[in-house]
Amino acid sequence: MTQQVLLSWSSGKDSAWTLQQLLRRTDLEVAGLFTTVNASFQRVAMHAVRLKLLQCQAEAIGLPLYTLDIPHPCSNAQYASVMGAFIEESRKQGIAYMAFGDLFLRDIRDYREAQLKDTGITPIFPLWDTPTAPLARQMLTEGLRAVITCVDPRRLPVSYAGRRFDESLLDELPETVDPCGENGEFHTFVTDGPMFQRPVDVRIGAIVEREGFVFADLLPCDPQP
Repeated sequence: MTQQVLLSWSSGKDSAWTLQQLLRRTDLEVAGLFTTVNASFQRVAMHAVRLKLLQCQAEAIGLPLYTLDIPHPCSNAQYASVMGAFIEESRKQGIAYMAFGDLFLRDIRDYREAQLKDTGITPIFPLWDTPTAPLARQMLTEGLRAVITCVDPRRLPVSYAGRRFDESLLDELPETVDPCGENGEFHTFVTDGPMFQRPVDVRIGAIVEREGFVFADLLPCDPQP
């Protein structure tokens, strides 16, 4: 008997690859994606992806999208309150698992596990401890396509913002940068992959610096705002 799982969806490659692993399982049914969105700007936190593009991804994948508005700035208590309400409602709807695309940051995993402790929902981490260098190459080999949306300029040159996540980018990354950007060096937006039914076409807008990070503003290729 299959059990239902919700996937934490950042719009980036790691959550997309987590979805791919979940879709390959016969014991789980992916019931939807959930994402926290900056209520003031209607963008995905850190990735700074517009809500419109987030919705385009969900439509291209063919899964429901649940957006959780969080204030800006957002305290830990406010975030926990929003997530707590969503977790409780998800449990009532029969969700047994929540999946996350974390790779090796123990403190983040510990936080998620603590958040879901005694809720009736079990956290799972399908990519956990997968070596990131071969993982990044595997994503590309199997058809994942993504764009760099955010760069930490203390760790990676600003010129990487807006670049395609591809083999040439991986070849050029400094040795100090994790190939999947797991330490926050960069974040991505997925435009296509085996988990998509059709690609999401985007164009690169302005490159802006904000609060110590550099963002590439992705715009939909259609005329909608």
